[in-house]
Amino acid sequence: MQKEEDSYWQQTEKEVIRSLGSSENGLEEGDVPERIKLHGRNELEKKKIRTITIFLNQFKSPLITILLVASTVAFFFGEIVNAIIIWSMILLSALLSFYNEYRSEKIVADLTKKIAFRTIVLRNGEKQEIDARDITIGDIVILSHGDIVPADLRIIEEKNLEIDEAIFTGESIPARKESAALNLKNPNLSDLKNYAFSGTIVSNGSGKGIVISTGCKTEFGKISKSLEKPHPETEFQKGIRKFGNLLVKTTVILTVLIFAINGFFKHDWLSSLLFALAVAIGLTPELLPAIVSVNLSKGAYNMSKKDVIVKRLIAIEDFGNMDVLCTDKTGTLTEGKMNLTNFYNINKYVDEEILLCSLICNSAVAHERVSSNPIDLAIIERAKHSHSEKYYEAKKYEKIHEIPFDYNRRMMSVIARKDSKNIFISKGAPESILSICEKIKIGKKTENIKKYKKKILNEFHELSAEGSRVIAIAYKNIKDKNAYSAKDENDLIFMGFLVFFDPPKSTAKASLAKLKSLNVDLKILTGDNEFVSRKVCEEIGIDCKKIVLGKDLNKISDEKLKKIVGETTVFARITPEQKLRVIKALRANGHVVGCLGDGVNDAPSLYEADVGISVDGAVDVAKDSADIVLLHKSLRVLADGIIEGRKIFSNTMKYVLMGTSSNFGNMFSVAVASIFLPFLPMLPIQILLTNLIYDVSQLTIPSDNVDASALKKPKKWDINFIKKYMLFFGPISSLYDFITFAVLIFVFHAGASLFQTGWFIESLATEILVIFVIRTNMVPFFKSKPSKLLTFGCLGCVALGVLIPFTFFGQLFGFIAPPLLYFVFLIMMVITYLVLVEFAKDYFFRKHGF
Repeated sequence: MQKEEDSYWQQTEKEVIRSLGSSENGLEEGDVPERIKLHGRNELEKKKIRTITIFLNQFKSPLITILLVASTVAFFFGEIVNAIIIWSMILLSALLSFYNEYRSEKIVADLTKKIAFRTIVLRNGEKQEIDARDITIGDIVILSHGDIVPADLRIIEEKNLEIDEAIFTGESIPARKESAALNLKNPNLSDLKNYAFSGTIVSNGSGKGIVISTGCKTEFGKISKSLEKPHPETEFQKGIRKFGNLLVKTTVILTVLIFAINGFFKHDWLSSLLFALAVAIGLTPELLPAIVSVNLSKGAYNMSKKDVIVKRLIAIEDFGNMDVLCTDKTGTLTEGKMNLTNFYNINKYVDEEILLCSLICNSAVAHERVSSNPIDLAIIERAKHSHSEKYYEAKKYEKIHEIPFDYNRRMMSVIARKDSKNIFISKGAPESILSICEKIKIGKKTENIKKYKKKILNEFHELSAEGSRVIAIAYKNIKDKNAYSAKDENDLIFMGFLVFFDPPKSTAKASLAKLKSLNVDLKILTGDNEFVSRKVCEEIGIDCKKIVLGKDLNKISDEKLKKIVGETTVFARITPEQKLRVIKALRANGHVVGCLGDGVNDAPSLYEADVGISVDGAVDVAKDSADIVLLHKSLRVLADGIIEGRKIFSNTMKYVLMGTSSNFGNMFSVAVASIFLPFLPMLPIQILLTNLIYDVSQLTIPSDNVDASALKKPKKWDINFIKKYMLFFGPISSLYDFITFAVLIFVFHAGASLFQTGWFIESLATEILVIFVIRTNMVPFFKSKPSKLLTFGCLGCVALGVLIPFTFFGQLFGFIAPPLLYFVFLIMMVITYLVLVEFAKDYFFRKHGF
């Protein structure tokens, strides 16, 4: 038996059967188990949802690392309660993240689960219907109209066999198959006319094929296997990582300084260490993973109601921040369906006789059945839609013989009879039809075609340039014969053209306008020709700046491509590898790239993009590669998803900006105060309680309303901006802390417990309530209203902080009830603080923007 990589296309049908150890009657049943054991079952290796891996991944964040190190050290130094509180918060955050990620993985696993289908094989000389996973090398598969090809096959017998290979080639016209040997060297997949590939669909005719590859060794499987690598880091993940690094640096510097200074001045190194660790924890927005998860979970739920299944939660953020969308043309911008737009003669007059001849020379009408050939279906649909009598007249013709289409002749012919008269009709590529015509029909007369050939070719090229697919049609009268063949395709009379067009979707223009309003640039990556692509762009209002062809891409270096991608709208006639190059170039230029595709040839690009988007009807490998699966292939659904993603990013940044600035300000204040005060300004466990109540209040942020202005443009993580924000607003918070310190000491003559209580309440109130100012660039409440849940959640947490010192629970934390006069001071502090931050915010955003 030969190896699977051998060139079976060069062998005859009998040679292939012999070399694979099979026979014309198929395999012997007893040989099958051994072959399956040798070659494996005919299935792709499905990635299992590993529960433990998903759970452990929740602890990878540098923020979690800081908390774990700090709390573990605290535990070994006797701060058991503090450590347990921190561990509990980490575990709760991890469980929430785990639950959301596991649930989303499960949903998509169920959605994309490969449904086992059955296929007919020849074994022991008899037809058997078996599970497609049980076929093996050497099996002979029976192919019929509508079948999914279960493995890679070498065609050994065919009758008008056509196979839809769009998932590999992107070409919407089915490929005509043949069984004869091919004399080819290093062929492309599209050149292998005697092969049928796993996952493709029989669109016409019937045939037999012998299995040459199964499972992961099929062309389908090879692409799937090549994708088994970690997803490239998305822009949002890069942002989280850089933000974590910023916090690590800030925390380490501040913690070491506090520990050294307090240890030196207080001479109590253990207390100084625990205090420094508490400050480190206070600096860390420990619920950021939970906030992100709640945000993403809420977004995934909202998107599911809009027919969008989120496979990888983290991709939602990049979905919103996407500024370039790479998409195919067919089925996304267009209906994915051929329409007959015109049928006219050389003088461009509509001629019903051309329609009649095309209906006669039509597999669907001639065979009295539905055909998957889009050209034939388009002709019928047009005739039915226009209520043409020619449709019914065509049925009166008796089909005598059909000469099938093949790619050498590039035409098909039909011999039909009516009223004892025979007519021979050919339909195909204009150049091919023109070569077999001697005359042309002009009105009711016929003339020699020579002087019209140039005009015919000019019209053909003009129509092609307009993006139309053009088919020519010709006829002649013919006498009865015993047999007809392609040799009879001569001396025909040229009638005219059939003009087809895959129309733009009715919703495409509005959807593209929506995407444009969201500042998302569209790049069309198609295997179709440049003429059709340009025409579609014109029809739906896309400003087609530049078109680059696949053949030209091969001559362009990666560095030059990075310059070209920005000014190019359409990449036409490109291969999957070239699609991948374009996406990599866009990402290298700093764009957040989304890629929409549904075929096998789209899978590598879906995997490489920041956001891979596929559809429910896509092949499994495309859905496996994607982050987001659309239940309907629609740009409108995409626009809705982008808006949802931007809402999530906006709400996540509210927590990040407010948390880092407030935490930095408060911890800076406590660090400075600890140097001058004879006692700790706040006990480690009090710092943790402050942080806990604050973070609980922020869990309502995902429910917040987002200003329309925040949705207009994609946003990215900007660590320098966050650093500036922290250093600008942190000192304002510290200023009010120092004022509070002064009032507590000099006005209320506070001891340790009263000082710690007073600052706990003031710190919590200002830290939580400032969200109403920070959450919007506009005037809060008047021009931008927060959600009810955020409002009640924040006010409730502030009320809890005020009440705690008056309870037994507060005493356990070392608090005492402050005097009532303190609350008058507190109200004044909070009001003036929020007003000052509002003015500072206006200045900051005018200067720095976001």
